[in-house]
Amino acid sequence: MRLILLAAGRRSKFLILAVAVAFASALASQAGNLASIVNDDPLESLPAASESREAALLGEEFQGSGTVPAIVIATRDGGLTAADRRALDQVAADLRRDPPPLAEGASRPQTSQDGAAALIAVPLKDPGDEEEVSAAVEELRERLTPLSAEDGLQVAVTGGAAFTADLNGVFEGLDGLLLAVTGTLVLVLLILIYRSPVFWLIPFVTVLFAEGASRGAGYLLGSAGLTVTGQSSGILSVLVFGATTDYALLLVSRYREELRAHADAHHAMRAALRGTAPAILASGGTVVLGLLTLLIADVGSTQAIGPLGAAGVAIAMVLSLTILPVTLILAGRRAFWPLIPRVGDPSPGSTSRWARLGERISRHPRRTWLGAAAVLGVMALGTLGLDTTLTQQDQFTTEVEAVEGQQLISERFQPGITGPADVIVRSEGRADAVREALLERRDLVLSVARAEEGPPGARLSVVLASDPYDAEAVGAVPDLRAIVREADPRAVVGGPSAEAYDLRDAAERDNVVVPPLALLVVLVVLVALLRALVAPLVLLATVVLSFAASLGVATVAWDVIFGFPAADPTLPLLAFVFLVALGVDYNIFLAERAREESARHGTRRGVLLALATTGGVITAAGVVLAGTFSVLAVLPLVVLTQIGTVVAFGVLLDTTLVRSVLVPAAFVDLGARTWWPSRLAREDGKART
Repeated sequence: MRLILLAAGRRSKFLILAVAVAFASALASQAGNLASIVNDDPLESLPAASESREAALLGEEFQGSGTVPAIVIATRDGGLTAADRRALDQVAADLRRDPPPLAEGASRPQTSQDGAAALIAVPLKDPGDEEEVSAAVEELRERLTPLSAEDGLQVAVTGGAAFTADLNGVFEGLDGLLLAVTGTLVLVLLILIYRSPVFWLIPFVTVLFAEGASRGAGYLLGSAGLTVTGQSSGILSVLVFGATTDYALLLVSRYREELRAHADAHHAMRAALRGTAPAILASGGTVVLGLLTLLIADVGSTQAIGPLGAAGVAIAMVLSLTILPVTLILAGRRAFWPLIPRVGDPSPGSTSRWARLGERISRHPRRTWLGAAAVLGVMALGTLGLDTTLTQQDQFTTEVEAVEGQQLISERFQPGITGPADVIVRSEGRADAVREALLERRDLVLSVARAEEGPPGARLSVVLASDPYDAEAVGAVPDLRAIVREADPRAVVGGPSAEAYDLRDAAERDNVVVPPLALLVVLVVLVALLRALVAPLVLLATVVLSFAASLGVATVAWDVIFGFPAADPTLPLLAFVFLVALGVDYNIFLAERAREESARHGTRRGVLLALATTGGVITAAGVVLAGTFSVLAVLPLVVLTQIGTVVAFGVLLDTTLVRSVLVPAAFVDLGARTWWPSRLAREDGKART
């Protein structure tokens, strides 16, 4: 605490400001490089021990391996014309004569049975760089522009390469869009909250420092070996904007309160830091440790969010306790104009609507918290309809060419040709047996190419009977592997359907393993902060119930309002970690103040005073954080929209019903037992009321 109070020293504040600004500036100087290390390779998200990842690595050892399919599909209602056929033949010949980057030739047009469509396979060499693949697909699409100009002829490029390009296109410019939208939203909310034409600039400067420094830290972590995805990079910006603004709102609120009791701004800031620093440290520490539990996740994209988000929140916490208090002192109380706090001004807490709410709660506390819990329980029933089988072709919220092309192929051809499964047969002489076993299951397999020999053994390209990107093909992977294993116990199955299955399987494991550890971490932090056991258990129970309610309501909304076919497999865990860690934040702000007031006034009066004094600022903080996360909903990816909506709703639910009604009512009902087994529980009756 002594180190933190240096920010309120008459001379030491300048040293603290210089060190903090130098630290943030050094990190921010690397922020522009973050985009250069973003890696959205699907294999990076697969567990290291997954079968599909093993198959992909073994496949790289075959001669001529390392290709990703790009498939041109052209279709016309009523059937292709003679002119269409001539044009397609010419396009295929041009692609063979003058192939676009990475292209390894082009097949002759293959016409559908009804004559209404034709496709051209253009395999692209996989350089291991999504940017190069995306550029190759875009050039291929440009080469097809004259063909697309034909009236009534639909032309699209699909296949694995096209999905990579369209996904990369979603994240292109994502950081700039998120920064612009989130920054504007936070700025507007700060102006509305402080109702000052000037004061908003002080916390906003700290927010900008934190955002730039966190992105620089992200680049350094990525350079050190952490896989940074477009998804984790986007979440980082939103998380840091929201967390920094929340910490700023809490400190500024207490500082303004202390300015009514102290003529000297340094004394007011020292009192404000004593009152809020423990809560900010505990809050930030809870989020940091909660996010770090994601390190034990098997899904790579989920795992990457942990250290990246933890670093961002830690930076936000540090700068909120260094740059912000110093700039507040230097700006003086006049910066609050026109609502300048004066010494002797009455505190608005005792007459606020939060004080009136507290009085109503105190009349029937048990009935109140039971009623609030029942409402949350009803909301949680929506989770019964949660379906976490979202597939690759359903991951976009807008129309993209890869999905449109896949749908066109499904209508006219066997869709399995766009993403064949790879079977690596490692036992010598078993390739023919595996092939025959697969061909016996015509309900699963359409065709199997002749074996390709290589160092690992033999590779079979298997065209599935169903769309390789839909739920049916993904669900058939266990059967496919069982068939293969009967013929060769050492064989492995990979390809897009297998990768999706392994990713879903890993996500289901993470959804079970990580939450208990996150809850344990949060409980330890709460016990250390409140020096009690009952209050932390109550707070933990409320945030878990709040999470279930938020996920239940969001599940219904995704189905009824958004029309999403399913939820992303990683969504439950990400929602849990964010909502539990961030939800505990607001309970920490309330409980820490309640403990402080209970020591002077007794638990019942202390809880009501804490609600009255923190109600406004915590609600404002919740609105800001909900607003920043809701920005994710404007992005054209289902998983980001789902994370944004469930966290935004959950935070608002926490700051209104849970923190404003459920927790205060439970604490008032428990009375002194709230702080058991601390000394405060025994001395509560001796406290002045």
